[in-house]
Amino acid sequence: MDPHLLRTFVTVARTGSFSAAAAHLGYTQSAISQQIAALETDLGLPLLHRRPVTPTEAGTRLLEHAEPLLLRLRAARADVLRTAALPAHRLTLAASPLALNTRLAHRLARARAAQPRLEVTVRTCSRDEVSGQVAVGEAEIGLADGIAAPSDPLRLPDAGPITTTGVSEEELLVALPADHPLAGRAGLRLADLVDARWLQTSLCPVRRLRDLAGDGFRVALDYTGDDVHTVLNLVAAGHGLTLLPASVLPPSSVSASAVTSAFPASAGRGVPLSAPRLVHRVELLHGALPDGPAARLAADLSG
Repeated sequence: MDPHLLRTFVTVARTGSFSAAAAHLGYTQSAISQQIAALETDLGLPLLHRRPVTPTEAGTRLLEHAEPLLLRLRAARADVLRTAALPAHRLTLAASPLALNTRLAHRLARARAAQPRLEVTVRTCSRDEVSGQVAVGEAEIGLADGIAAPSDPLRLPDAGPITTTGVSEEELLVALPADHPLAGRAGLRLADLVDARWLQTSLCPVRRLRDLAGDGFRVALDYTGDDVHTVLNLVAAGHGLTLLPASVLPPSSVSASAVTSAFPASAGRGVPLSAPRLVHRVELLHGALPDGPAARLAADLSG
């Protein structure tokens, strides 16, 4: 299968339009149709329904393979080019929404102070996109966060030869409204909250909770963004519970008078997760880094 044909197929399938794919890839619509026909001829199966444009059953299976294959091809190209790349003082750091915590932000500040010429652009994206951007060279360094058992690695997609290093672990809290009956507890077990109503967010996907504690965890509201203040507001208003790292919200033991202006009295409260033993983990990701600014930044972020 020609990678160029696979890329065209993925683009048509994702846009749901031959004309939109043509505009995105810079081809004519006729050329797009010919490339899809050539791929279908090669496989001997129809891959796309035409009206509307949706993948057939065979096309859906091919999509599962095509996107990782195309990513690995781009990653291979980037990995080879990195071996001959000159040291650059302008770098991109891809970070998932909760990855650049206070500790790592201070490490980044120290790294920049030690390299005055260093220019860093921080780009926020999903944890899966962090892996992809580092693999294909769109970012020199990545920081990905997620929920894991202590010292266990995160579940990140296989995007190529990427080095991952754990750089931060902190306690997880159950975020609840300040007046919730459980807000005063010293700790909460995840298994005791399977019947509670939860927020579905990219910061704490409900499917991850089900992986950890079984079925349940009813979704009360689906929030598709990644702004932590919005999540806190939704929790405080009673739309559902979620898990967040301890540095994001005040613990329930903090009195309303002691809460700083960053956490108004109406904000949600956090109760430590007592079981199972889980942490909020951040990992540093990078490809092969020759000696230079990027390698020194990676070392500084590693602590």
